[in-house]
Amino acid sequence: MGTNQTDRTRPAQEHARHRTRHLRATLLALTAAGGLLLTGCGAGGGSHSDSSNAANRTGFPAPAVSSGGEQNGGESTDQDGEQTSAPADKIAPSPDYLSTFALDVDTASYGYARRVLADGQLPDPSTIRPEEFVNSFRQDYERPDGNGFTVTVDGARTDSANWSLVRVGLATRPQSRLRSTGGTSSADDNAERPPAALTFVIDVSGSMAETGRLDLAKKSLDEMTDRLRDDDSVALVTFSDEAETVLPMTRLDGHRGKVHQAVDELETQSSTNLGAGVETGYATATEGLREGATNRVVLISDGLANTGDTNADSILERISNERRDHGITLFGVGVGSDYGDALMEKLADKGDGHTAYVSDDADARKVFVDQLPQNIDLTARDAKAQVAFDPETVAQFRLIGYEDRKVADDDFRNDNVDGGEIGPGHTVTALYAVRTRPGADGHLATASVRWLDPDTRAPHEESGQLETEALHDSLSSASPRFQVTAVAAYFADSLRSGDLPGDPGLDELADRAHALAKQTEDKDVQQLAEAIDEASRMD
Repeated sequence: MGTNQTDRTRPAQEHARHRTRHLRATLLALTAAGGLLLTGCGAGGGSHSDSSNAANRTGFPAPAVSSGGEQNGGESTDQDGEQTSAPADKIAPSPDYLSTFALDVDTASYGYARRVLADGQLPDPSTIRPEEFVNSFRQDYERPDGNGFTVTVDGARTDSANWSLVRVGLATRPQSRLRSTGGTSSADDNAERPPAALTFVIDVSGSMAETGRLDLAKKSLDEMTDRLRDDDSVALVTFSDEAETVLPMTRLDGHRGKVHQAVDELETQSSTNLGAGVETGYATATEGLREGATNRVVLISDGLANTGDTNADSILERISNERRDHGITLFGVGVGSDYGDALMEKLADKGDGHTAYVSDDADARKVFVDQLPQNIDLTARDAKAQVAFDPETVAQFRLIGYEDRKVADDDFRNDNVDGGEIGPGHTVTALYAVRTRPGADGHLATASVRWLDPDTRAPHEESGQLETEALHDSLSSASPRFQVTAVAAYFADSLRSGDLPGDPGLDELADRAHALAKQTEDKDVQQLAEAIDEASRMD
């Protein structure tokens, strides 16, 4: 299993036979993660159990390998470097052993895919973002004691010759879960997060009349209003042909009835001027700005903009001052069987936020109640990750997903370059397909994360490493949570392209997912298994 360590906590002694190899690893790590500004968060190694009998009984079958050294649709193994997902550019044009991307906690792609599959259709491949499948599941990473991140790096060999899956896991410390009802909080809920000033921007266009859209949004807002604290504030903006502020920023203490009334009176109208809604939402948030509070716009829409400005870049440009000067972030919640995924995803990514998708009451409760603290508060701004692979042990690698979140390697420490906004209790997972050199032994990769403190904007970094000897011998011997990650990634890849090394096929994935659901007793994993079943029937 991988270790969680920083440069200042690297072991002082090494075996003599690894001395030269570890010197090279140290130099590589300094290149990738030098000059760390460490916070007080812990960097201890995560615990990954691999003792399950159920896990050991079931493995992933090997893919076919052609005689010319190519596999999975003609991926040449002659050229080193990063393997990209573009069909016309399977292998990077020159060796490049750095991979840099902005962190992403979006899950909307997976939620929407489940909805489409449940309706008896296969999702459009353009809506499949593997990182959002992977990040939809609970992980087993160790959490930091304070603010910041822990970094866990682990991996497992596949049955495909010299190919492994490597998992980079980043985790923040969770807050106490909100358990209040009707404005009454339990003792451990008190001031662990700053107060929130939330501006809800609600789509009331005609398309929102479908069951599971506006009705679900209203029910969610009512329940969330009861779960928020007395010192939180809420504003309400609606949009159809035009946008309207129906409730200015209102402190909840003594005014919950006013918020409930405003929500209950929401009714659908005609077309969808989403641009006007976002612009008015940010103006309302700015007018009700609270110093020392988390100021966030929560956009609830099916994303089917058909009136006014429908371009995410120009919409965000019009509210750029509010975003930059006041640090107002955007949380997008998608609804509806027809969903404008691309627009909502781009708005959230470029609006310093993230997206989720809700299709029923259970999804809504998860987003607006169970995950409330991490969806409204911030632990890190402009968070980016960089993974440095050792060219002595790694021949090729491919980051699975994150195509829209890639960052130039030289911009990892450029704090003017946008990253991802991460809340308390979030985990971020990046999965790599890695081809090691035959007989390779030693340092494999160093992963670093850099972020800005949300209040002071001071930069911090943390890192973790992985050695080849720490790779699990097979996917089935890895921890159950690692296996869930692998299943989710293979499932996403099968819906999109199906060229990930070691792809076992949907039938085998479904069997593996059902076994893991029983083993973990996790209803989210059971839903994954059911979604794979649906896809397998239509394959």
